[in-house]
Amino acid sequence: MEYFITGTQLFFSTIIGIYFMTQLINNRTSKCVVHEGEDTKFQELQQLRKVYLKEPLTEKMRPKTEKDIIGQDDALLALKAALCSKNPQHVIIYGSPGVGKTAASRIALDIAKSQPESSFSKDAKFIEIDATTLRFDERSVADPLMGSVHDPIYQGAGTYGSSGVPNPKPGAVTKAHGGVLFIDEIGELHSIQMNKLLKVLEDRKVHFDSVYYNEKDKNIPRHIHDIFQNGLPADFRLIGATTRDKNEIPPALRTRCVEISFKDLQHCHLKEIIRQTVKRELIKIEDETIEKIAWHANNGRDAISILQMAINKSALSKNDIVTNKDVEWVIKSGGYMSLKPKKVTGNMNIGKINGLYVSGQGTGGVSSIHCVAKKVSKGLGDIKITGIVEEEELRQSHSSIKRKSMVKSSLDNVLTVFKAKFNIPIEDYYIHITFPSGAPTDGPSAGIAMFCVLYSAIFNEPINSNIALTGEITIHGEVYPVGGISQKIQASIEAGIKKIFIPQENMSEMYIDYDIEVCPVNNINEIIEDIFTASIIRKAN
Repeated sequence: MEYFITGTQLFFSTIIGIYFMTQLINNRTSKCVVHEGEDTKFQELQQLRKVYLKEPLTEKMRPKTEKDIIGQDDALLALKAALCSKNPQHVIIYGSPGVGKTAASRIALDIAKSQPESSFSKDAKFIEIDATTLRFDERSVADPLMGSVHDPIYQGAGTYGSSGVPNPKPGAVTKAHGGVLFIDEIGELHSIQMNKLLKVLEDRKVHFDSVYYNEKDKNIPRHIHDIFQNGLPADFRLIGATTRDKNEIPPALRTRCVEISFKDLQHCHLKEIIRQTVKRELIKIEDETIEKIAWHANNGRDAISILQMAINKSALSKNDIVTNKDVEWVIKSGGYMSLKPKKVTGNMNIGKINGLYVSGQGTGGVSSIHCVAKKVSKGLGDIKITGIVEEEELRQSHSSIKRKSMVKSSLDNVLTVFKAKFNIPIEDYYIHITFPSGAPTDGPSAGIAMFCVLYSAIFNEPINSNIALTGEITIHGEVYPVGGISQKIQASIEAGIKKIFIPQENMSEMYIDYDIEVCPVNNINEIIEDIFTASIIRKAN
């Protein structure tokens, strides 16, 4: 019996020994397999790192200092005021692509770090992410913005995974701690992410949860206990950039931020960008060619892209200088449209007038408004208006409403003034007003222009094309203020207009120095007396 027990023990000891020996051999083998060919792979990786292409001119010319930012003086000053103080603020930047939103934000942070009283330290980070590419999991398995928790079930055979320890990973809000978090296209951020971001902005830290976390578990490292109990620091300043309109951004975010608008670059700014590039890169090009590029570029990035392609075309043709012919080829192949405004002629026209507008991104423009009016049988008149937005939908957080076009509402006001104030029988006329601009028009600022063009058409009174008007009209003939006056005046100057009528409440001393006559008015009678030969009362009689 004793021999049997001894033999059994020896047998099991041998089995156990063989098992552990096999495991040891397997571990050594797996290590060898893991490291097999690592030297070759490492060398291949290093060889790949040595291969690089020259960066495009658009990247090379990206603004790096305050002087490099062109055409955004007011916006950059506002950005500096928001960041370069003891109490920096969150910011939302509105603007078209390619106007310098990202570059200006980086430069503003660099300036803020150099200020003696700034809250930003010298090593404050600028973390940039794009809201259109952010993906997240509602279980917080993956969230590059807020951070995530890698639970043991997802960690595999790692140190924490085998020990059953959840492992929190910091997101962009923590990486930006003490610096700036720049979110491009913030208007595209998912509503769930937006709400989480608002909470982080309020708490200045981000909290994590996990069913695998136990505050009494002594196997969990101290720093992980601290993260789950106190959260990860996330005290940063948010700069959100968007190409959307203000009313499309959640009000909860807007109320926490300073709002800054970057304007579309004007022709002179685009020329300056091209000239800077030409000077820095020692490019031979004619002034006339620079002018042509600037008139076909929507923004600074477009201008540099057209220039780059023209340089490449010139090089392929073995030419030393970039010519108009090279640029015309780029314009044709790229499908670029001319943005050169049509110059006014100074002619006298009946039923034709210049209105003024501002685009969604702050660019002013001149819009020609046409009208025909023909007397018909009593009470059989008709009114048409074309080239406008017929109806608009206003979206709110949980609902949307539709309303009549603002231009149509302005026309109703105009007709009321004609009938109620001046006793003109509008119902006896066939009237057609159109905005032949190629793009749907909306807004109340065309009110006084529509009144004058209708007056011209009804009474055959010519209007000089050297004038332009902007202002809202009431049913009593009063002229109310509108927005974007500075941009409208600038657009008028570029179009060769000599005189512009604006609401009295919009008048500013700085407009006196402009190279154009600016006439403030309070009511429609003041405009009629200025541009027409007889008052409307005498005409009606």
